[in-house]
Amino acid sequence: MNAAATMMTRKLRLSLIGTALLGLIASTAQAQTPATPRVDQRQAHQQARIAQGAASGALTAQETQRLERGQAAVQNAEAQAKADGTVTQQERRHLHRMQERKSAAIHRAKHNEKTATGQ
Repeated sequence: MNAAATMMTRKLRLSLIGTALLGLIASTAQAQTPATPRVDQRQAHQQARIAQGAASGALTAQETQRLERGQAAVQNAEAQAKADGTVTQQERRHLHRMQERKSAAIHRAKHNEKTATGQ
């Protein structure tokens, strides 16, 4: 083998190793930021429902604070689920159940007899 062929072989090997490393880094980065788009989307929707209820007077100040604390609890649970780099099916189910309960609480609070003006 001449020097040019040896140099070409080295460049090819380095190129392949570099590509493999980039793939490994990309997959690791993706694993470290698990996507929970449904949780995030639902959180935003529930937050908007609370804001709308507070603005319309359907929620009292106390109800609004209680519902906001509930939303914060879901966000904390989501952060804990993401902390190890992977959101498992069990963690997703737990988050879903929490959001179901919080959604029902929002509905009950908005449709009860208490209002911000008439408490």
